[in-house]
Amino acid sequence: MAFTKAFDIAEFQRRVADVKSRMEAAGIDLLMCQDPANMGYLTGFDGWSFYTPQAVLVHLNEEWPVWFGREQDAKSAHITTDLPAHNIIAFSEPLVHHQTRHPFDELGELIKARKWGSARIGVDFDAHYYTARAHHHMTTGLPDATIVDNQELVNWARLIKSPVEIAYMREGGQMATQVMENALAKLAPGVRQYEVMADVYRDQIVGIDGKFGDYTGLCPLIQVGEGTSTPHLTWTEEPLPDSGLVVMELAAARRHYNVPLTRTAHIGAPPDEMAKLAEVIVEGGDRALELAKPGVTCHEVNQLWQSILKKHGYVKNSRVGYSIGLSYPPDWGERTASIRDGDMTVLQEGMCFHFQSGVWLEEYGAAISEPFVVGANGGERLCNVRRELILV
Repeated sequence: MAFTKAFDIAEFQRRVADVKSRMEAAGIDLLMCQDPANMGYLTGFDGWSFYTPQAVLVHLNEEWPVWFGREQDAKSAHITTDLPAHNIIAFSEPLVHHQTRHPFDELGELIKARKWGSARIGVDFDAHYYTARAHHHMTTGLPDATIVDNQELVNWARLIKSPVEIAYMREGGQMATQVMENALAKLAPGVRQYEVMADVYRDQIVGIDGKFGDYTGLCPLIQVGEGTSTPHLTWTEEPLPDSGLVVMELAAARRHYNVPLTRTAHIGAPPDEMAKLAEVIVEGGDRALELAKPGVTCHEVNQLWQSILKKHGYVKNSRVGYSIGLSYPPDWGERTASIRDGDMTVLQEGMCFHFQSGVWLEEYGAAISEPFVVGANGGERLCNVRRELILV
């Protein structure tokens, strides 16, 4: 059976044209992307091959991007993209985990063979999969090139979603709603943490209405008791207590479009101070999403949120939101706009964010977050899970 592509050729042509215009504005002749989300955004490439060096090249004077990667993954590029065969280039297998040589030695030779050896090359300097060794081999192999940080050029191009991308985000939101509702229903004293998370994985993949889910950029997160005072713990073998807080940050991904969601539950009757914190978080989140309209800055949304916290005697020093969309491990953020003090990014329709309204105190914390898309009338929630401290 043929691979069902997530987008048609016209969508990729639009994206490449937009990225080329950004390259021209930045003075970049050749763009080199190692971030798997950027590679997928420009070509549709989809494969678990980011553990080894790979790249997508975009040249201002070339119609199609070039995919470069491991030989055994080249067939994945033929299957998942519409790139012409001559633009799918594999490096030699002995270069995988070689002690002295590197796949980007051959990438440098490819660039020189295409007469791009003296180009100004914009590279994903901050991509998780662009290593110091990769950079060393690039600069050594291309002595006549000017290699610069492209400053997340493609990441910023991804910020405003097309209608078909928004459709995937909405489907991901429906899936995330189901994932969270099922996980909340499983919480009970004595149930082991890993048992809850095992079912989360199944629900993420099964999806809804015959639409499957992909692996998410982050694994499911769960914190219990004092663990709720920090946000990024994973499951253990410990059973859930007879009384106490449980925070879960879960997600679903539809065609790799990630939609994360956090909810806080309390087993048994919650202390008044925990109930109050949850109420403040909900109030702040509701008000922030009302404000999140086109023309408003991320800074202004954060200021409103912070004012509500301050009114009730709380403080949150970390950012309260970040852009989301097409993502691969180890993160589901786009590494562009953040809802925080000083970020003057102006909201536009089609931007998507995770409003992560977590507040972590010394002994406990709570989070009731919302993924949303910026709409004409404010932030449109992508999930539909009750916004409250959920009692078990």
